[in-house]
Amino acid sequence: MFDSDWADAYLERIGATRPRRADAEALCGLQWHHLTTVPFENLSVHRGEDIVLEDGKLVHKIVTDRRGGFCYELNGAFAALLRELGFRVTFLQARVFDDGGRLGIPYGHMALRVETGDGTGPWLVDVGFGDHALKPLALDERGEQEDPCGVFRLRVAPQGDLDLSRDGKPQFRLDPRPREQADFRAGAWYHRTSPDSHFTRSLVCSRRTEAGRMTLSGRTLITTVGDERHESPLGTDAEVLDAYRDHFGLHLATVPVVRRDPNA
Repeated sequence: MFDSDWADAYLERIGATRPRRADAEALCGLQWHHLTTVPFENLSVHRGEDIVLEDGKLVHKIVTDRRGGFCYELNGAFAALLRELGFRVTFLQARVFDDGGRLGIPYGHMALRVETGDGTGPWLVDVGFGDHALKPLALDERGEQEDPCGVFRLRVAPQGDLDLSRDGKPQFRLDPRPREQADFRAGAWYHRTSPDSHFTRSLVCSRRTEAGRMTLSGRTLITTVGDERHESPLGTDAEVLDAYRDHFGLHLATVPVVRRDPNA
């Protein structure tokens, strides 16, 4: 499935070095490198590209094609890397809260439970939720957890689930039972094809930066630093393609456009 040196190529892709131990410090560094290097993007939805939830395909897209992806792709590929480096990883499914506090579909989000070799954790790891925690969150902690991106908290929800909030706003409801990667195929298909999915209605490409966040939404480049937000409209195709290349490392031949019929 992989070349023998695929993990080293992955580490090079995210600007990280191979950790000596699979401990919490290494996990924190790997998550930070991934978030600041590999963009969260849904371009495959609108470019008519297959989204295949298999380790080899996901790693190839991120490492060889130097692309990003959405949660199933980013967390799926990152799970493969973490396992190769000696971490124990379990897939977890979640339902995302919308702005009105309503829950989305089951398997609407993939997150990771990661166990380290230093006796800490287990950790909630997520490199596929867009603007989210920069550091792993302690899964067994029910108090507030401070992060550069806000204050996070896990609370017990009905049927043994866990509700994750950020600065008091609900993010997603996590099912702590272990899942297989193939279990998420229906959720990925929904987000790639349904008119009710926000992924089929707009283009997004976003990456954490040292100071904040850089996002390309359609033809608008959004720079966020702290509480300050600056929008720069991009007029020409050349400007849009330059933004994809310079800010996200994506070398595209044509400007992506919203695909009106994602099933076509």
